[in-house]
Amino acid sequence: MPSVTFLPVDAPPIIAELLPDMTLMEVALINDVPGIIGMCGGICSCATCHVYVAADWADRLPAMTQEERAMVDALDRAGPTSRLGCQVRLEPGLDGLTVRVALPE
Repeated sequence: MPSVTFLPVDAPPIIAELLPDMTLMEVALINDVPGIIGMCGGICSCATCHVYVAADWADRLPAMTQEERAMVDALDRAGPTSRLGCQVRLEPGLDGLTVRVALPE
C-alpha cells in the first residue's frame, strides 16, 4: 500500500496510508499526527499544517499557488521546502513521501 511518512516534533515517525485525492493535512489528521492541527479546515488561511518536505521530494510536488506562497512567505519558520499540508494533494506517484512537521508559529 502506498504510504507517506510524517516526522513529528518530539514523537516517533508515523507511516500513514497514502489516500489518493486527499491532502497531506487530511491524512495527518485522520492519523493523529502531532503538530498538524488544520484549524482552517484546509482553505489555506492558517498554516497550522505547515510541513517541510524532504529535499528529494520537493521538486516532485506540484508548484505552490500564489495563495500558498503568500502564506508560507509570512511564516517565521519557513524553509526552502516548506509547504502547507492542506495544499498538497496526494497521488499514487507520491508513495514514500516524507515530511517533517514544523514547530507551531
